[in-house]
Amino acid sequence: MKRIAIFASGSGSNAEKIAGYLTDHPDIEVTLILSNNPKAGIIDRARRGFGSDQKLHVPVLVFDRKTFYESDRIVQLLQKQEIDLIVLAGFMWLIPEALVKAFPQKMINIHPALLPKYGGKGMYGHFVHEAVVEAGELKSGITIHYVNEQYDEGNILFQASCALEPSDTPEDVARKVQVLEHRYYPEIVEKVLLNHEITNHE
Repeated sequence: MKRIAIFASGSGSNAEKIAGYLTDHPDIEVTLILSNNPKAGIIDRARRGFGSDQKLHVPVLVFDRKTFYESDRIVQLLQKQEIDLIVLAGFMWLIPEALVKAFPQKMINIHPALLPKYGGKGMYGHFVHEAVVEAGELKSGITIHYVNEQYDEGNILFQASCALEPSDTPEDVARKVQVLEHRYYPEIVEKVLLNHEITNHE
């Protein structure tokens, strides 16, 4: 059985889609959810349970900055849990080098734009969509990539795009991009774990 840990800082909609998608999966289980935000929506979602019948309940660990950056407790916990893949789903902090080295090519992230454009420090959520609209882009999308020590610079695994209209607001772009996130992220997580072929969606 392949084991996943999900890191999330916000509402947790992507984490919920992934957990729901993998409910009752014969080969994969969501073992742990971790958050740096004690008020994150993912915590309430986890309490309610995941899946169509909300029967999947996943333990949640909330940690602070000192624990994350100045100790090895998170690394040790993930190793003890024998985690096969770390999935970042709206996690806002830069991953420390020790964690990257402990799980080489075993950590993936989703970014709400077509990297290498609109990536890097400070480019998250509405900031990304505002930049896309301001630049007059005709398309946006998602990028799923491996995680390294820099924001949004790991090797790209998958991209999917959506057409934009000149009249689209950042909120319109956000809705279009979220549709792609929810559709593809769970599927790509599964393919990475099972070593299935991954092809982009234009």
